[in-house]
Amino acid sequence: MTYPQQGRGSAPVGFISELDGLEAASVIYLRLWCDGPDAQAQVWSDLAAGLGADQGRKALEAFETLCTLCARHGRRPLMRHSVQCKCLGSDESCFANFIATAATGDREDAMLIATLLVRADVAPLVASLAADFGLALKRMQLAAPRDVAPEPQYQTLH
Repeated sequence: MTYPQQGRGSAPVGFISELDGLEAASVIYLRLWCDGPDAQAQVWSDLAAGLGADQGRKALEAFETLCTLCARHGRRPLMRHSVQCKCLGSDESCFANFIATAATGDREDAMLIATLLVRADVAPLVASLAADFGLALKRMQLAAPRDVAPEPQYQTLH
């Protein structure tokens, strides 16, 4: 029997700055959530500031349950980069795409993507939680990282 390569899901596939605001926030919040209680408090603070206490708590509960189910019923552990890393790992890219797809209401595609992350019997619940969390992020009207970062100035050499 062969085993998957250690860290396969952490292979860089792009940069956070290439994502839209909802997708980038999904990845950043996933990274923060996995960093422990202090970072989780930052997620709560952001959601409460962007949505108000009641709606922020609902979004946080959806995200917490989503992360718990992904950890408990995942096909394998989700790999992630550090919070400060500018790279985007392949698992993180899948997670961001999953949240964005669920937020658009495309339930069938969201459930299909969910089966890449968790067991098939858990996919409907995870897709529903992803939709709730994604819609909350949409209500926060997040800017994409490239929208807030200054454009690099390129020098013409030839």
